[in-house]
Formats: sequence, C-alpha cells, structure tokens
Amino acid sequence: MAIELLDEREAGRLLAVEDGSVVGFIAYFVLEGESRALVAVHTVVEPGHEGRGIAGDLVGRFYAIAAEEGVPVVPLCPYAARWAAKNPERAPVAPPSVVDAAIAQLDRDSDLW
Repeated sequence: MAIELLDEREAGRLLAVEDGSVVGFIAYFVLEGESRALVAVHTVVEPGHEGRGIAGDLVGRFYAIAAEEGVPVVPLCPYAARWAAKNPERAPVAPPSVVDAAIAQLDRDSDLW
C-alpha cells in the first residue's frame, strides 16, 4: 500500500500514513508575523519502517508545502537540515533573520519542541 502524506496543521504534524497507521512524521510549527515560515523541529520514522525513504519523502513534501504557500522552511531538525543540504534545488535557504526569529520563538515556547 502507498504511503499518504497528510498535513495536520493544527497539530503541527506532517504525517506519513500507511494502511491506516502513522509510520512517520515531521513535528513543526508555523512562524507567524512578518517572518512567516514553516519550522521543522523533529523528523521521526517509526521502528520497523526505517530505510524506506519515508523521512526523505516527508521532508521533500514539507518543502513543497512551503513553496506552495510562498514561505521559507527553517530546518531546525538535524535530518531536515541534512536533507536540505543534499537537495539545494528543492530546499532554498531561509534568510538568516527568519532563522533567528524561529530560534527565538522556540526559546520563548519550549512546548514547540
């Protein structure tokens, strides 16, 4: 069965769902204000599902969603940052001021981790 990628914006999760079960996700938040961006905090693939490209598919879709919305991605998640470095044609670098604003928001609200 194919993996479906579902954006649950209110919950701050981009889910990878296979046969009705979540097999991976990106935890994220939306940076609001004049520095609007999507901020990837964690990328998780459930045990037993690793090595299938799920994490890469999630991050690729995350960048595509940001592009559709006309906002940058701030990849604070180490996996997302590595993926972005390997795929610069699909992962434009966020302006430093946006990265700083995302880090500041995380410092103010530890629940976003």
